[in-house]
Amino acid sequence: MSENEKDNPEAEEIEIAPIFEEDWGDDHRSGVVAVVGKPNAGKSTLVNYILGQKIAIVTPTPETTRQNQMGIYTTDTVQILFLDTPGIHDPHTKLGEYMVRAAQATFADADVVLWVVDVSLYPTSEDRMIAEMLQKTITPVILAMNKSDLISGDERNKRILEYYTLLERDIEFLISATQGTDVDKLTAALAERMPLGPRYYPKDQVSDQNLRFIAAEVIRERIIVNTHDEIPHAVAVGIDEFYEKDNGKFEIDATIYVERNSQKGIVIGKKGSMIKQLGIEAREELTKLFRHEVLLYLHVKVLPNWRSEESLMKRFGYTTPGE
Repeated sequence: MSENEKDNPEAEEIEIAPIFEEDWGDDHRSGVVAVVGKPNAGKSTLVNYILGQKIAIVTPTPETTRQNQMGIYTTDTVQILFLDTPGIHDPHTKLGEYMVRAAQATFADADVVLWVVDVSLYPTSEDRMIAEMLQKTITPVILAMNKSDLISGDERNKRILEYYTLLERDIEFLISATQGTDVDKLTAALAERMPLGPRYYPKDQVSDQNLRFIAAEVIRERIIVNTHDEIPHAVAVGIDEFYEKDNGKFEIDATIYVERNSQKGIVIGKKGSMIKQLGIEAREELTKLFRHEVLLYLHVKVLPNWRSEESLMKRFGYTTPGE
């Protein structure tokens, strides 16, 4: 208290509230979980299930996830930052190399590595490669054997034992991300292993991604689901314009990039039928996610060999930490 306040008995102390006020207690826990695994193991499906809503696109096509995406899980006692990483595989392009580096970069910074495997299949060379990578980290590893609903009996037991032999782990769970089987037990185990700490994000925030990124990912998801062959891996989406209008509507102008003219023809479709379908589906999904009407305009351009040119990859945001 100042000397003037001492002399003035009517002076009141002014309490300044913190800019970011929260109500966590001394026993609150928070930390980072790196979700890793080979392509199509179900990592994004699992993260979406835990969060109770979609923050990452999901398709049957391997290598759908290209960048680390954060999902934020919050209760009264814990906040877990899930890093959904690209599938680790043997890369054949610069983009593939970037994806593997992006996933590996999370190992050291995480409090726990959650290794998701597809237990409906025997371990592959990719699974063994990931196990070798994880053996070099001191970060605790939890093994989540996903897709348990697709197999049962002795065959499942044999495959479980195969995964057990790949890596020393902290604990393991047999789960189904689509059915939710034992996902609650897995989440509880992750929460127990988070260090004591504050809440880093507001209670109602579930992702650190901005709306432009989400829009580009939803458009790319619709392309992957509706096209075949090499199109899913050769496509990138750029958001040219993104407006939130006074009436609450969103207006989005996006360009779909492919590597060859033949791919451009597939994306456009006969008399524009494919791109029309893509626009309808993407607009419906974005309207649901944004909870406001979305006006979407799509264009298609050819950008030869963009997956092999690092300068072009950076144009779409494919840069690993530190670059």
